[in-house]
Amino acid sequence: MAQFVHNLTEKAPVLVNAAVTHSKVQLTTFWHYAKVELILPTLDEIPIAIQSLKKIANSTQSGGFKQLTVKEAVLNGLVAAEVWMWFYIGEIMGKRASIGYNV
Repeated sequence: MAQFVHNLTEKAPVLVNAAVTHSKVQLTTFWHYAKVELILPTLDEIPIAIQSLKKIANSTQSGGFKQLTVKEAVLNGLVAAEVWMWFYIGEIMGKRASIGYNV
């Protein structure tokens, strides 16, 4: 037991320093992407988004989505799945439970 405590006290600072160094790199990367991706849209970006939604609606009505490549269709499907999952996560957070509503 004494040997274990002695080894732990010798190796703990090295392990803590390695963890701090690794987490600094990870947090720096996260913060870099968070500043770019997690900001609210500016007023200049809102009309662009509206035009994009109109293009999607027109494509759906005219059947233009049938001309998508497989790669584009898969990417669109993944984006739709992500939005769908975030909706469900919001519902679970709003209910404060994963099953049913507290009526």
